[in-house]
Amino acid sequence: MTPLQRLLTALFVIAFAGPAFAQSADYRVRDLLEPCVEGDNDSRGGAVLEMECEQYVNGFTHLYLRSGMAKSDKVCLPEQNQADEIRWAFMRWAHENFGNRDQPAVEGLMATLKAHFACK
Repeated sequence: MTPLQRLLTALFVIAFAGPAFAQSADYRVRDLLEPCVEGDNDSRGGAVLEMECEQYVNGFTHLYLRSGMAKSDKVCLPEQNQADEIRWAFMRWAHENFGNRDQPAVEGLMATLKAHFACK
């Protein structure tokens, strides 16, 4: 992907995903699961969807770490390939806990981190 294509992709994501992020209280596990799964499944548009998922995960993770919640929850995040590892863990968690798909996405991500990345 060329730098111009990356920039255009990022602008596309900001333009179309922005409203979902702005109303994060209404952004549910099911809403986050869709771009995460489709990002893996769609060979043509998957990069944009994967980016939407990973940007949400990255924003949440950054806040989770900076707020000290990771330390108090005894969560140790992977040092390499963090966004992908968390995205894959979230998809597993969401499928294993399908009944929770209507809860806020941030709650699903917190449950994912606690379940899949507990410090050893």
